Amino acid sequence: MRETYWRTRCLLVPIMLTLLALPASAADFFAGTDAGFPAPTDDGGVLPTDARLMKVFDGGCMLTEGVSAGHDGMMYFSDMTFTARCKDDSGRYSQAGNIWKYDPRSGETVIFRSPSGMSNGIKFDANGDMIAALGADFGGRMLLKTDMRTGKSYILSGLYNGQPYNAPNDVTIDEKGRIYFSDPRYLGHEPVMQPGFAVYRLDPDGNVVRVVTNGGKTNGVLVSPDQKTLYVVSNDNGWLDMMRLDEANARPFEGHHVLQAYDLSPAGTVSNRRVLVDYAPYSGPDGLIADAKGNLYVALRAENRPGIGVFNREGKEIAFIPTGKELPTNVGFGRGEERHVLYVTSGKSLYKIATLNQGYELPPLK
Repeated sequence: MRETYWRTRCLLVPIMLTLLALPASAADFFAGTDAGFPAPTDDGGVLPTDARLMKVFDGGCMLTEGVSAGHDGMMYFSDMTFTARCKDDSGRYSQAGNIWKYDPRSGETVIFRSPSGMSNGIKFDANGDMIAALGADFGGRMLLKTDMRTGKSYILSGLYNGQPYNAPNDVTIDEKGRIYFSDPRYLGHEPVMQPGFAVYRLDPDGNVVRVVTNGGKTNGVLVSPDQKTLYVVSNDNGWLDMMRLDEANARPFEGHHVLQAYDLSPAGTVSNRRVLVDYAPYSGPDGLIADAKGNLYVALRAENRPGIGVFNREGKEIAFIPTGKELPTNVGFGRGEERHVLYVTSGKSLYKIATLNQGYELPPLK
């Protein structure tokens, strides 16, 4: 009996040690289901060899967007409910956007806010408060902060030079607490009052500065982890309201689709615009995020090659994560034990994939 006990224990100990050595994500987090997309390619050592996109949510109306990790470990993302398409069960009443909250441990996804004011890009500041860019199409057309402890929301900026924004789209925050946000227009009946597309900087004192005016139809924005570069996407479909196009005249014009970079000074000003990747003649990037090493993970809405492109700082592609025929919109790293997990919004769904590098996170404000 004693011999059997020790033999069993000797067999169990290595197994237990192996289980303890597994990352928390393997044992404690919802894995999802295989999305069935082609396998990623990786020349830069940023993905595990067996990494695959796994679907964890499928229930948006038109486009999921703006995925970001809250300080509570939950993943928050926008549901772009185009009012021309997203109605109630009777088909009479339009939605005005949703923000969903996904629990990585249970796999449960619930509504965090509805209506969302047509939220698009979402980020969390160093204090853990949600910063959301609200677009047009019956949306708020503003930059909104939500205190995640009280649930109260505050308008950070709703006008520039006394006029509404076009449709704030994406958000990034630097280590001094300054918020940069893009302002294109892809959707909405509201009049366009700003003279063009731009990127704005909101300072902690509430002052707003238009910092990028030569960035094309600005979309995704990102401050690099070393705080020295501002990445700006131009995704120009040539129209202010794509829902008013009929199929016969769809996409009659294409503007610039590029991933570009600017030098970012300590004062928050930009200079030295340069194009890292030109996607002509196809559509280009949407949202983007960085890992702690400064590599860029970019959602590519290119019809010839949809997926997540991973680029080094010079714009060289070092990995590619296909999304089949779906056109992805945005990316965001998990938090805490999921810092090595990349989340992807694409189509009406939310996906996740393991990475070897951890995502960059804002440090506490000094």
